[in-house]
Amino acid sequence: QVQLVESGGGLVQAGGSLRLSCAASGSIRVINAMGWYRQAPGNQRELVAKISRGGTTNYADSVKGRFTISRDIAKNAVYLQMNSLKPEDTAVYYCNADFGNLGSIWGRGTQVTVSS
Repeated sequence: QVQLVESGGGLVQAGGSLRLSCAASGSIRVINAMGWYRQAPGNQRELVAKISRGGTTNYADSVKGRFTISRDIAKNAVYLQMNSLKPEDTAVYYCNADFGNLGSIWGRGTQVTVSS
């Protein structure tokens, strides 16, 4: 079965940058889309950015112009470049792979903490 492993989280000061990586491994499947979601304490999990199989991207309004999602199909990986980080970006970030009618899977999450 396919598994997702995230990396790149950590502690950074406001205005700094961080790059998250998510690598898929296991059985080969057709992935409809991959994305990044985040969840802060007391909040619901929300979409940060996603990219479809065809390359179409979608971003939350709060991160537009600051975050960039990209992929490497050959490596079965997706990335999230986060610039101009703000304290409100602090959350656990989860990688997601959507298989359409076959369902979806989640990574275990990586903590991003932005200090003020």
